[in-house]
Amino acid sequence: MTSTSAASTDSPVIEWTDAPAPETTRVEIADRYRLFIDGRWTASRGRKTFETVNPATEAVLARCDEANAADIDAAVAAARKAFPKWARLKPTERAKFLYRIARRLQERARELAILESMDGGKPIRESRDVDLPLVAQHFFHHAGWCDKLRYAFPGAVEPRPIGVCGQVIPWNFPLLMLAWKIAPALACGNTVVLKPAETTPLTALRFAEICDECGLPPGVVNIVTGAGATGKALVEHPGVDKVAFTGSTQVGKAIAAACAGTGKRLTLELGGKSPNIVFADASIDQAIEGIVQGIWFNQGHVCCAGSRLFVEEPVLDEVIAKLDRRLSTLRVGDPLDKNTDIGAINSKGQLDTIRGYLDQGVAEGATRHEPCDCVLPKRGFFCRPTFLTGVQPDHTVAREEIFGPVLAVMSFRTPEEAIRRANDTRYGLAAGVWTDKGSKIFEIAGRLNAGVVWLNTYNRFDATSPFGGVKESGFGREGGLHGLRGYLEL
Repeated sequence: MTSTSAASTDSPVIEWTDAPAPETTRVEIADRYRLFIDGRWTASRGRKTFETVNPATEAVLARCDEANAADIDAAVAAARKAFPKWARLKPTERAKFLYRIARRLQERARELAILESMDGGKPIRESRDVDLPLVAQHFFHHAGWCDKLRYAFPGAVEPRPIGVCGQVIPWNFPLLMLAWKIAPALACGNTVVLKPAETTPLTALRFAEICDECGLPPGVVNIVTGAGATGKALVEHPGVDKVAFTGSTQVGKAIAAACAGTGKRLTLELGGKSPNIVFADASIDQAIEGIVQGIWFNQGHVCCAGSRLFVEEPVLDEVIAKLDRRLSTLRVGDPLDKNTDIGAINSKGQLDTIRGYLDQGVAEGATRHEPCDCVLPKRGFFCRPTFLTGVQPDHTVAREEIFGPVLAVMSFRTPEEAIRRANDTRYGLAAGVWTDKGSKIFEIAGRLNAGVVWLNTYNRFDATSPFGGVKESGFGREGGLHGLRGYLEL
């Protein structure tokens, strides 16, 4: 396959060494990135660009083209043109492309992890050890499904791909959300137009390079960059047969309204205010680590974050004391330092939002705890891990999604009260339960109104497991057997 350069050749080079290991990774970031349409790098027809910024330094990393309606027309047309041939391709041949992509992702994992941390602010340890292995896993997993779809849904007529998929992903897990959407779409024989978040476009554009390297036919995957107007044009385009969106509930509702009556298939994975319930008979030290993983992983930029902690009253003081000590050990700082626990908040706007919620929490009567007293970098968007005690169920910080490193701590006396308060939310994405009693685990889990329930762990993901929510957390599933259903006509 031939393609023009993604950007100018005058590109800065970043060198990153994972000390004490001697290996150094060189990462080139171009001055400007164009759109990837029909297997070629194409300048936006509107000639507009936007900047993507390193949230840890506030330095501009690159300029990206902003796709307008004409660009979306071209991308959808390319996907539509490529669809018949891709859909008719022998499933084993489609699988080979997905396997090639998975292997190439593994080969370029260090480079991609660095880009993910620089563009999004997450600690390199998370990008390298969590995100990238899962990204490759999703492509390996779905490659294995390509020639087995007829056996996936017994009793169904021969499964058929839907067509052109318009996919819009968020900034908290840019490459992982891309894998969650593109891998099953391609495995089922669909073609894709994907828009990454405007604050984190770089790894999606690198993925386009990987598609090119692996010889993926032109038009099967198209990457268009831009902000809300670009996403709106993609979602509302009449040539799109399936829309998959991960992001805020507010935007999700607008997308649902736009798709209503059009015949488009729709999958929405939206916001959350997930409960994490700790019973007195739980292993408290283990629960503390789960609480930390549940809310301070990825700076709290996790839709299913365990942001509401419910603790049984007899162990409330113990949990708060241990939580206080554990948070004092966390390190906030440079995302590229492998010892960093909490990286940078994705943008100044998000940091301002988090600070606003913290101030409101205190104004409503909560007590603010910031045990981590490390010195924050002078530049960049950083926030110390924080928890609030004295929170009441009607407080704003207990009702609204903060999407930051902030935990609201509340107590309960009985299992019935825990279940009632956990379910008292408009969201229903995830939940956690901590207890040493097996019978209690399944009793509580069965009564929680959430799409995913973790038992004595939190924030664990696998390509074979479906993920998604209920209520205002969306509908449809991604991952596992259930995730295939959204990309097939059965």
